[in-house]
Amino acid sequence: MAAAPALVGLARKTDRPISGSFVNDSFLLGHRLRDRLPFGAPKQQVNIPIVIVGAGMAGLSAAWHLDNRGFRDFVLLEMESVAGGNSRWGENEISRFPWAAHYVPVPAKSESLARELFEELGVLRGGVWDDHALCFAPQERLFIYGRWQDGIEPENATPRDTGQYQRFNETMNDFRTTGQFTIPMQRGAKPSPLDEISMSDWLAREGFDSPTLRWYVNYACRDDYGALARDTSAWAGIHYFASREPEEKGPLTWPEGNGYIARRLIAKLRAYLRTGSVVYKIVRDGTRSRVLTEPVEYIAEAVIFAAPTFLAEYIVDGAPRAEGFQYSPWLTANLTLDRMPREPGFDLAWDNVIYDSPTLGYVNATHMNLASHLDRTVWTFYWSLGEHRPADARRLLLAKDWSYWKEAILNDLERAHPDIRQCVSRIDVMRLGHAMVRPAPRFVFSADRQRWLKPLNNIFFANSDLSGFSIFEEAQFRGVTAARGALRRVGRG
Repeated sequence: MAAAPALVGLARKTDRPISGSFVNDSFLLGHRLRDRLPFGAPKQQVNIPIVIVGAGMAGLSAAWHLDNRGFRDFVLLEMESVAGGNSRWGENEISRFPWAAHYVPVPAKSESLARELFEELGVLRGGVWDDHALCFAPQERLFIYGRWQDGIEPENATPRDTGQYQRFNETMNDFRTTGQFTIPMQRGAKPSPLDEISMSDWLAREGFDSPTLRWYVNYACRDDYGALARDTSAWAGIHYFASREPEEKGPLTWPEGNGYIARRLIAKLRAYLRTGSVVYKIVRDGTRSRVLTEPVEYIAEAVIFAAPTFLAEYIVDGAPRAEGFQYSPWLTANLTLDRMPREPGFDLAWDNVIYDSPTLGYVNATHMNLASHLDRTVWTFYWSLGEHRPADARRLLLAKDWSYWKEAILNDLERAHPDIRQCVSRIDVMRLGHAMVRPAPRFVFSADRQRWLKPLNNIFFANSDLSGFSIFEEAQFRGVTAARGALRRVGRG
């Protein structure tokens, strides 16, 4: 899908001043690692059995597992000033809000790790989910044909479209019953020829040519993978639909999205966490590893590398290039609204999507607020930039200034909210150059991915990208799996 002309348009004067900035920019540190620029020598040396590198959801999950198993002689290092990775959140005088990941589908009974965590957090009690964490109605809506409709699956389709939707859903149910589309994926995944072709090619092969169905599938691929259907493995595209129960009552969400999970884990694990600690080198030293940051050199018996796998070649001595790993860039923004747009039709939902837009729409942070009426709110806006090649999208993210992205966001929202410029007072923008791994055709079951599932000496890799796609449950599973391996390495497994 090409970018709509309105979105790449031109700066224009808004009807009211709108403030804002880029936030959470960390690409300069990342580029220092990429360009192998020098860092300062550590000022002290610390011996410690386990070091976790990266405090996104995978690193936090590894630390959670170690702590829950009674092992407390470890440290959790995070490059950013705030932990959480793609589950970071923000807060203003109106509400908390997510910066990226904003929900978790209700875990099935077989998803023991996710359920263990949610029981600990009090979200699941005696097999019953907390009503305040289950997304309130209305959950989703779609702006199409000049109006809002309930739900994201397009309505007003022709009988031919309706028939294709029915056949598509029946096909997904058949895939679901095979037991090969599971969460975590490693529980059921088996090498499949579906990984050899794109989701777009699979749709064409199966005779699914309904424009609205193809838009819906394309939206799903952009939503979970940051890629168009043409750039997504058919196996991964099918996994999006076949891995979940069709009538689940969720999703689980909070004003700050998955920031709720990160916030609770950070509070629990604060004693181990060292933010602002850039790990710039990991060097093997006999049976141990030296983990170098500017303040401290850690001598570790085992290392859990929970940072994105592509960084290993720049940090880990002797690590190969992460061949085959592609990462989707994302732009997210939080818009502060001083009043709601005036609009007829369906009430503002939690998730709000505009048909045939290159963006993914927005979620409403105050949707989960119990107040009966709120004049002000925060919308979190998502754009995966999947219409571009990843390298081109990264260049675009850095080349364009804040004003460009402000106008692009407002131009998109004006399709559904003509008075949006009179409502917004602030737009803060976050740029993520490598937001999530992209399950491109021939990657999920490739040797390139499989090689990283084994440790490199005493280094255990843990990022969600090891699954081929980046969702909460995969990050948790990879973090816990690496923690188990590290415990065995230090004689506690």
